Amino acid sequence: MSITRLRRAARETVSGLPREFWWLWTSTLVNRLGAFVATFMALYLTMERGYSASYAGLVVALHGLGGVLGSIGGGVLADRLGRRPTLMLAQASTAGTVALLGFMNDPVAIPAVALAVGVTSNASRPAVQAMMADIVAPEDRVRAFSLNYWAINLGFAVSSAAAGFIAEYSYRAGFLLEGAMTLVCAVLVFVKLPESRPDRGPAAKGAGDDVSLRTVARDRRFMGVVGLSFLISLVFSQGGITLPVAMGADGFSSSDFGLVIAVNGVLIVALQIPVTRFIQHRDPRRLLIVSALLAGYGFGLTAFAGSIAVYALTVCVWTLGEIINAPTQTGLVVRLSPVHGRGRYQGMYSMSWSVAALVAPLLGGFVIDRYGADWLWAGCGVVGTAAALGYWLLMRGLPADTGTVAAAAGTGARKAEAAA
Repeated sequence: MSITRLRRAARETVSGLPREFWWLWTSTLVNRLGAFVATFMALYLTMERGYSASYAGLVVALHGLGGVLGSIGGGVLADRLGRRPTLMLAQASTAGTVALLGFMNDPVAIPAVALAVGVTSNASRPAVQAMMADIVAPEDRVRAFSLNYWAINLGFAVSSAAAGFIAEYSYRAGFLLEGAMTLVCAVLVFVKLPESRPDRGPAAKGAGDDVSLRTVARDRRFMGVVGLSFLISLVFSQGGITLPVAMGADGFSSSDFGLVIAVNGVLIVALQIPVTRFIQHRDPRRLLIVSALLAGYGFGLTAFAGSIAVYALTVCVWTLGEIINAPTQTGLVVRLSPVHGRGRYQGMYSMSWSVAALVAPLLGGFVIDRYGADWLWAGCGVVGTAAALGYWLLMRGLPADTGTVAAAAGTGARKAEAAA
């Protein structure tokens, strides 16, 4: 491909999206660049503070439980208070709790504050996704969610690499730096982002007031998508949880695992945008079916891995599934969500990933200890196949996407002009 065609492709990828989206995208990137604590939490507790591995596991699990609570709570607040105040509240609270965690010494206070960090840090996710749905036109949503996912992974790749160097200097510095960068995100939202929640007309008020968590739970098609998201999340979570354990049992070192898992981040950064250009106007049902099969069989192939090269090849397979699944599934969630209930719907969807993050290490560890790693990888193949079948069944008769977001985007633009 020539330089001219590459430039044109890049221009087409980023063109046409509203200015508010790019400020939100920048906030996401800054937030993920500062995500140090999750990377070295277990090392901090065991190596720096001298706690046992079981205690560190408890703290990490409570942090994950906080993510479940924060996802639901953040979704409700995004609909009730608005996207902008929810983002500012969540990010400012995250900055405070993360910094506080670095100064905790009491063995009871540490898990309590870790739970609070999990709540506050995950409360912003539904608001971010709902705001993107508000301000981006339906035909551009998959592209927008893909760009946001790309920013998340780019930021996390950089922060993960930096976390090791920061930890060598001072673990506490990592906590304070993450708190400072999260506070920058809150300031950025306050200065640059207007409220995007769609206006409630007389007719919309009644409909909007009817959207509650009970409404979401009774939406069978949507809850089916949430359930399938949970299954896919269980599979993807094995990459960072049980894959290093299995490689260690096969005689590979931690640096070998680092090299293999780095393929995941490199591929996402390199391929997320061009793959999205290819898939953004294609049938979401087919894309989700393909992504589920790639995820399941990608991990299933790990049973046959005996060298770093083969392990890296399996990572390539399931990473491609991740690249396809993430923006497509998020776009589907928006498509199934009522305009005035987007926050709650996004909160329930985000919760599926948080619950999977809690269940995956327990389930993966149990299967490996009881039956062996090969059975775990075979199980991933079965789960991927079941998810593909589930997508095929749920997506039949999918209602067409509407352009109701255009009004919300216009409202945001008018408010931005007024603020200026």
